[in-house]
Amino acid sequence: MKTNALLTLPGNDTPLDQYTSETSNRDFAELKKIVKKRGLLDKQPVYYTYRVLLLIGLLALSMVFLLVVNSFLLQLINAVFMAFVFAQIGLLSHEAGHRQMFHHSWKHDLIGLVGGNLCIGMSYAWWLDKHNSHHSHPNQVDMDPDIEIPFLEFTGKEDVTNISKFRQFLVKHQALIFLPALMTVAIGLQVNSVKFLLRGKTKYYALEWASMIAHFVLYFAVVFSRMNFWQALIFIALNQAVAGFYLGSIFAPNHKGMPVLDKESKVGFLHRQVMTSRNIYGNPLVDFIYGGLNYQIEHHLFPSMPRNKLKEARGLVKLFCEERNIPYHETYVLQSFKEILQHLYEIGAPLRRFS
Repeated sequence: MKTNALLTLPGNDTPLDQYTSETSNRDFAELKKIVKKRGLLDKQPVYYTYRVLLLIGLLALSMVFLLVVNSFLLQLINAVFMAFVFAQIGLLSHEAGHRQMFHHSWKHDLIGLVGGNLCIGMSYAWWLDKHNSHHSHPNQVDMDPDIEIPFLEFTGKEDVTNISKFRQFLVKHQALIFLPALMTVAIGLQVNSVKFLLRGKTKYYALEWASMIAHFVLYFAVVFSRMNFWQALIFIALNQAVAGFYLGSIFAPNHKGMPVLDKESKVGFLHRQVMTSRNIYGNPLVDFIYGGLNYQIEHHLFPSMPRNKLKEARGLVKLFCEERNIPYHETYVLQSFKEILQHLYEIGAPLRRFS
């Protein structure tokens, strides 16, 4: 038997199919005209230059600390701080992939290659390939790679009683497994990057390989040169786990627990992007921690919109949706995780009933 897919929005019992509309593209064109008139799609080179310099400074601070401080306890704190910096660099590379910053594409590619490949060991080309597929088909079965999570089941459309016993165990308890599993996100990005580059050439194939290899050589060389073997392993494990948990905690609220579309779904662009996305109420701290991705609805509607314009766009988009009765879901951080875990718990319910 199949689990019950989440086909309605949280707090809204209206089936998704009702919102399929031939006017969706026309509505989006109208909204985009409003957004462009306000200058919200204009590139922000000065803003992003400051952000790049800030992250260079934070990474340099962490590396100097690693090289000169001899206290292992303090280095564990540095491992957490470095994880935060790595994640922020990853977010910046994400923005480079969306061409949010500068007027020339090569500058975005440079930020993506240095930030992604060299600094955090993630292939820029792999990220673009995967992330573009996600943006085109968010939460759409067999189309969105972000809902194809190994061992777990997010869609609610799979027959969970007809899978292997091991997967049944995981799905049955996935609400408990989910948060700890986020600690593997950073490792997953790196492993998938290597697999992607092994499969074929990319635009900057040699440069991608060279910069990724340089990342791992420098990362391991510095850490193992400053600590004994076991201390180095603990530092690396903590660093990668925290970076993964942080990134996963940013990514998860975006779409997990929101409506899942069938592969054949004909929901129009505007409705699809808005109704499969979840916003987190913003403030200066939340905006900084999430890298602007707490305005996920606006980001999905306008991927090239600079981070510092998303908050202003939110007011316009929310009012636009309200005027057209398009459900716009926004909540707090803790409530978003409650919705995600409840969704995962409900998917595993059939296995608990028959165990």
